[in-house]
Amino acid sequence: MEHDVLAVIASSMNGFSKGQRRIAKYIADNYDKAAFMTAGKLGATVGVSESTVVRFAAELGYDGYPAMRKALQEMIKNRLTSVQRIEVARGMTDNAEILSAVLSSDIEKIRLTLEEVKKSDFYGAVDAIVNAEHVYIIGLRSSAALANFMGFYLNMLLPNVRVVNVSSSNEVLEQILRVGKGDVFVGISFPRYSRMTIRAMQFAHDQGAQVVCITDTETSLIAQTSDIKLYAKSDMVSFLDSLVAPLSLINALIVAVANSEKGNLSEDFQRLEKLWSEYEVYGDREQ
Repeated sequence: MEHDVLAVIASSMNGFSKGQRRIAKYIADNYDKAAFMTAGKLGATVGVSESTVVRFAAELGYDGYPAMRKALQEMIKNRLTSVQRIEVARGMTDNAEILSAVLSSDIEKIRLTLEEVKKSDFYGAVDAIVNAEHVYIIGLRSSAALANFMGFYLNMLLPNVRVVNVSSSNEVLEQILRVGKGDVFVGISFPRYSRMTIRAMQFAHDQGAQVVCITDTETSLIAQTSDIKLYAKSDMVSFLDSLVAPLSLINALIVAVANSEKGNLSEDFQRLEKLWSEYEVYGDREQ
C-alpha cells in the first residue's frame, strides 16, 4: 500500500459517496489531527457514522481503519511543523498525566525496538565499526546529541573515530572529504530528517564507504543509501522527538564494540584513569 494517504485519497475521489467525500476532505485539510483520531471521533467530527469511516479505509485498500491511521502517521512524520506537533500533542495527553504518559511511551518504544531490530544487522554494524580504517559519525539538529554521545565513547575504544560537527554544508564536505573504501560512515537521523545528513551519507556511499544508518523505519530518507540499517522507534512528543530508544540502541552498539575490540582495553582505560587523575578531570567526593 502506498504510504502517502493523501495521494491514495486523491486518486480515488471520483468513486466516493457523499459521506466518504466529507471524510476525504477533512483528512486532506487536517491530516495532522486525523492521524491521531479514532474512527468514532473522525466520524463524529465530519458528521458520519463510525462504520462509514471504517468502510472508507477499506475502500482505499487498507486492512481496517487502524492500518490507514498508521499510514497517515508515517506520512506526516516529516511534514509536521513544530507548531502542528504542539497542537497534536495537546489533544493527545492530559497535562496532569504527562510524566506517566511520556515515560510509559518511552518504555514501549524500547520494547518495540528490541523486538524489531535484526541481530544480523546489529552485529554486522559492530563488525564494520571494529574493522573500519576510519569511523565517521554524523547526526545533526536533535540527532547531534546521539552522534556526540556515540563518538565520545567510541573514541575511548578506537583510534580512528570522527564526529562530523557542522555549521554549514561546506564544513560537512571538508570533514568527510577523504572518506572512502575501508571506512564506515554512521548516519543518525529521525523525522524531520536532516537534508544535510542525507547528502553526506550519499557522498560517503558514492566514495565506497560502508554506510550504516540509525533511524526510525525502512521508509526513512536516510535508509535508502545505507548498507546496514538499524531501526529504533522514535515518535514525536509535543515539539520534540523521543530519542530514548535510539540512545539505548547506541548504548548496545558501544558495549558490543567494546567486547569485540581487539586491543588491550583494560590497559587503555588504566592510562585514561591516570590521566583523569593527573589533570583532575573529575571532582573528588571526599573534598
